[in-house]
Amino acid sequence: MSNPSEQAQVVVWGGGTGGVAAALQAARGGAATLLLTPGPWLGGMVSAAGVCAPDGNELTPWQSGLWGAFLRELQRREPEGVDHNWVSCFGYRPSTAERILREWVAAEPRLRWWPGVRLEAVERSGRRLTGLRVEHRGELLSIGLQILIDGSDRGDCFPLAQAPYRLGWEAQEQWQEPSAPSAKALRSDPFFQRQPLQSPTWVVMGQLQGDPPAQGPDAAPSLPPPFTGAVERFGLERTISYGRLPGGLVMLNWPLHGNDWHGELLRGFAEHPSLRAELYGEMRGHSLRFAAALEEASGGWLQRAACFPDPGAAASGALAGAEALALMPYWREGRRLVGQQLLLEQHLLPQAPGASIAALPMDGEGRITSIAVGNYANDHHYPGPDWPLAPKSCRWGGRWSGTPFAIPYGALVSQDVENLLAADKGFSTSHMANGATRLQPLIFNLGQAAGAAAALALARGLLAAELPVRALQELLIRDGHAPAGPVPLWDTPWHHPQWAERQRAVLDDPAQLSTGGHLAGLREHQPPAEPHERLFRGELMVDGQGGYQLATAEQLWPLITLEPQLHHWLEGLDRPRAVQVIGCCNPWGPWLRVSRLMA
Repeated sequence: MSNPSEQAQVVVWGGGTGGVAAALQAARGGAATLLLTPGPWLGGMVSAAGVCAPDGNELTPWQSGLWGAFLRELQRREPEGVDHNWVSCFGYRPSTAERILREWVAAEPRLRWWPGVRLEAVERSGRRLTGLRVEHRGELLSIGLQILIDGSDRGDCFPLAQAPYRLGWEAQEQWQEPSAPSAKALRSDPFFQRQPLQSPTWVVMGQLQGDPPAQGPDAAPSLPPPFTGAVERFGLERTISYGRLPGGLVMLNWPLHGNDWHGELLRGFAEHPSLRAELYGEMRGHSLRFAAALEEASGGWLQRAACFPDPGAAASGALAGAEALALMPYWREGRRLVGQQLLLEQHLLPQAPGASIAALPMDGEGRITSIAVGNYANDHHYPGPDWPLAPKSCRWGGRWSGTPFAIPYGALVSQDVENLLAADKGFSTSHMANGATRLQPLIFNLGQAAGAAAALALARGLLAAELPVRALQELLIRDGHAPAGPVPLWDTPWHHPQWAERQRAVLDDPAQLSTGGHLAGLREHQPPAEPHERLFRGELMVDGQGGYQLATAEQLWPLITLEPQLHHWLEGLDRPRAVQVIGCCNPWGPWLRVSRLMA
């Protein structure tokens, strides 16, 4: 007897951030869409994995698309704002993020979401995928589809679909990536056998109780092995408050002798579920031991926080519960699709020193093919010293920021399977480039592009690879819910009235864009007000090295901005001056995040 069957035009598999973004955008584009997640929560990195202090795309020119819409909704919903930690400009509770995404999904009549699904098989005929076999609520089902989008953070569908993929390191000789190891090192150095890919983390949530411990921020109490060196660099208080969130929550996601996991990682990609379960048990135990060590060292200032539902009762759809451990591990790297195009490390590097963009991807006729923008610096997690990486950061707005790069549409499209797209960190990128392309904001917008492409290809009766990229870019720019910029423009924030016009101008004539990512003719524009901002008065001082301080009547604040117009004004200062500025304070950074001047 055959299994009961379902049909959907677009099926999205996976509990990744890019998966929910792709499903939302496909449904908003008119496609009957089915989102399947193995766990009970939707958001992957941004909620279920607990990585609630996002990296990358922090400047307002890069706050477009679903990432920008998500960020502004967080700012609106978090009563204490999002300025809480020293690793990110944004911090929020995982339940806030999950609630936003569930509301967005529920609002789409063409979108169905099934949590708690086990993927059994992907059915293929020739170069096309025809369906999935899954288990849902104890029942085996066959699901027919026209387009499959892998929205998982480990590339779950690729081996089942017999779609070529990459996993792990590539030699420098293969693509001449400046930071890649040599083929000889890959063969002879046992490090590369022990560490086949970036280390994941199982995030734990903590709750701060009252004031910090008496030993102060510079003290480094001894922690038991293997965490002995965890607090040596920054001290106990700064180590714990690295990922501070609203309500005194803290995200424990600490790479320096902390809860990164380095042991036998290929078990996470094994066919047999017992090997994955063994790995996950070790990761969970390691993270809980790290939390307990910090709890003891802090004298109870840090305690574990019940932010996630009990996995055993997760089918209820609860947004909170009794668990401090995130619902899923934070995989920084997984299987990577062999796509129509491949993103390499050199495609991320700026064309000139300072605030310069990377060269934009082009087709054979000189047309820009980018569909999403990222700017993270590049960051690889392994045991031992930091891996040496080609620099791609600059001083901007009083802080260090990564230089921007663009993702070509062809990196989302399978080279071998006609109707398979990637929507999470498993798109077609090298191992070295993955360190800059795996972050939450970029993956939000990359997933948005994948979903938009699926809906547009269906509407036009085309294969994904046949889709005119300019049509997809236009669809993203004029999206009614979350307009997304495919081109990195340093000087044009998401809220500027010329934003869409300037995106189109570059796509229509790439020669207009300077190496620095600027266009001529931008009108002055004040950014919109945001929650929790207020007026600060004082003397603004310049350190001559790209840093700024504001001396108010109460204290001396480091000053940063995410706004291009204010950044350019700050660059022109050469001596102290009295100012009045509007912004939000982050006492734990510490810094003032300033958006505009008062006359």
